[in-house]
Amino acid sequence: MPAKRELTMRQLRQMLRLHHDGLGARAIGRVLGVARSTVQDNLMRAEAAGLTWPLSADVTDEELEQRLFVRSGVKSGFRRRSEPDWAAFARELKRPGVNLMVLWEEYRETNADGYGYSRFCDLFREFERRLSPVMRQHHAAGDKVFVDYSGKKIGIVDPATGEVREAEIFVAVLGASNYTYAQATWTQTLPDWIEAHVRMFRFFGGVPRLLVPDNLKSGVNKASFYDPEINRSYGMMATHYGVGVLPARPRKPRDKAKVEAGVRFAQSYILGRLRHQTFFSLGEANNAIGLVLERINGHLMRRLGLCRKDLFTSIERPALRPLPPADYEFAEWRLPASGSTITSRSKASTTRCRMR
Repeated sequence: MPAKRELTMRQLRQMLRLHHDGLGARAIGRVLGVARSTVQDNLMRAEAAGLTWPLSADVTDEELEQRLFVRSGVKSGFRRRSEPDWAAFARELKRPGVNLMVLWEEYRETNADGYGYSRFCDLFREFERRLSPVMRQHHAAGDKVFVDYSGKKIGIVDPATGEVREAEIFVAVLGASNYTYAQATWTQTLPDWIEAHVRMFRFFGGVPRLLVPDNLKSGVNKASFYDPEINRSYGMMATHYGVGVLPARPRKPRDKAKVEAGVRFAQSYILGRLRHQTFFSLGEANNAIGLVLERINGHLMRRLGLCRKDLFTSIERPALRPLPPADYEFAEWRLPASGSTITSRSKASTTRCRMR
């Protein structure tokens, strides 16, 4: 990088003139109002650049500054040390147990004259800021999946009556790879909410460590900063898959930034590309959503140089825990009229009630 200039161009010219007249660095410093060391440093730069007084009439201020303060033979913005592949490091940082110290040590093993640790970290943070203008959260592979419903809906036509019924769009995003899942459900009620999770786990082919839902009533009975109350059926589903539930904190949008970004991306991809199609069943809509999901997950993330599917396959999928032998079957817990014991309904009985 160019050296910092402490004197104005007028002062630099005056310094060269006074030095030519035989004044010492201390006397020149008193005239210019700067330290002797500053004068000495600039005189050394002038000598190294071959500048003497009087200067040629065609030496402009820009040329003078360039010759004094930019390293000879080095273009502005050019780094003299070996530059790492920051995108590859950003991908590696998502692996469990990998941090900047590990990456720096590996970098120095192959680049003995490379950056020191402090400068390495500074340059990596600069690369991260180019990825996003806001603070980025680091998510380890296999750690979290963020789930929520999109605020936008998709219309489905009843083939018998022609009536249009709007379906909700469930969206899930894995933290490390941004691998995205989406499906349409009729409602945001508990049975549809849990069924969407079951299909999501099947789609991923594994289970992360934590579920991070927004404080949807179907999953969280009571939102709390310290001790949220999870719906019992939702908690049983989580236990079946061996996954923890960590709801996003109320009024903390950064806690769910990952899924909100996924929701916006899904809306533009799914609703935007399906807006001219007419669906006559929920199954038809989900088949079309599945095709769009392939495009979403195959979309190249320019800064990282990989798509979501590649990141998922190489980094996140190996870190997921295996699925249980059978899918979870929905159970709804209720108190009987007497209030003496707790009963539950199976998925099949719940489905029959909904159909009636």
